[in-house]
Amino acid sequence: MFFRLSRYFSVESAKYSKIMGKILNVAEKNDAAKSVANLLSGGCMRRRDGFSKFNKIYEFEYNVFNQNYTMIMTSVSGHLLTHEFVGEYKKWLGCSPVSLFDAPLQKMCPENYKDIKRTLEKEVRAADSLVIWTDCDREGENIGCEVIDVCRQVKPNIRVYRARFSEITPQSVSNAVRNLVDPDYLASAAVDVRSELDLRIGAAFTRFQTLRLQKVFPQTLGEQLISYGSCQFPTLGFVVERYKQVQAFIPEPFWKITGTDHPFADTCCVRKRNVWFCELCFALLS
Repeated sequence: MFFRLSRYFSVESAKYSKIMGKILNVAEKNDAAKSVANLLSGGCMRRRDGFSKFNKIYEFEYNVFNQNYTMIMTSVSGHLLTHEFVGEYKKWLGCSPVSLFDAPLQKMCPENYKDIKRTLEKEVRAADSLVIWTDCDREGENIGCEVIDVCRQVKPNIRVYRARFSEITPQSVSNAVRNLVDPDYLASAAVDVRSELDLRIGAAFTRFQTLRLQKVFPQTLGEQLISYGSCQFPTLGFVVERYKQVQAFIPEPFWKITGTDHPFADTCCVRKRNVWFCELCFALLS
């Protein structure tokens, strides 16, 4: 009750006090943005559309840093940027697969996420600060840093903060706003390294084995892509292991005896692996 009352006064005081500016808040998914905005605003948020029909914008007033701001809450849809090869390295026959291990890379926004990027670029122009509300794990940290990179392309000197929370509940999001911290750029860099390695290894070996095996087996594999990936092999191992278990399965005799005379009428006994199970006895003992 005390928390709800204090949150009510925080929102209400912001409504009738001087607004110092705008803060752009970005969550990892639209549902998260909507939930956080609803909790911080006490259900009094305003919704409007951005360039992406899947990522809405929620506005409300809130007291941050002991000053009243208009909070602009929106979201991305997971990773906003992806690593890609550039120039001749994008073409399969433009370079040797070995050269992909040290070929230049750059982070690009996929075409289907361009509208999300445009929304961020527009909203950050009017914002004084940026608060990242992505998930508090390494992947979320990396997604948050992608948002920071996009926003700083438009506004290089914008102040950036990180909201740390373990769940989307009134107490958790309120504590996150009161204790904003710096983003963890090292955790984000670790994700970038893994992503870059996955791309380089996957692309190099996929191109190498596809081109090689197409020459060796033109009739069978002439039009086939033979992909390689760091996650594919363990997954394929699980599939093969299960297949071998099915193939090695040895059927066993199975009997079912049903009683017909009282007091064993409708009593079912089942034999499984040399053990008899009687439903009636089980019911009595239970």
